[in-house]
Amino acid sequence: MTQNKLGARINALRREKKLTLDQLAAASGSSKSYIWELENKNPPRPSAEKLADIAKALGVTADYLIGSDDQTRTQAEDIAFFRQYSELPDDTRKVLREMAESLAKMGKK
Repeated sequence: MTQNKLGARINALRREKKLTLDQLAAASGSSKSYIWELENKNPPRPSAEKLADIAKALGVTADYLIGSDDQTRTQAEDIAFFRQYSELPDDTRKVLREMAESLAKMGKK
């Protein structure tokens, strides 16, 4: 994947989530100018830590953003969701598991 695809993926996800540069910057602990540079400079020069924060704010993985593997967007979103789930308190995870089980039963009817 060429470097400009990183910027294209960040831009597309940001727009899809209806986030401004300022909003994504705030959500990822970055500056507006840094996000703009990643989206528009060729090649962008992301730091691994900032890229991980941006990916988290966009609900995907850093690997998906940089295209370092064959991860689909759906797989990236699932991995990001699981990471977020794993950080939740035990009781919250239990409630979510129960909800998932109920939804699975509904789908089988």
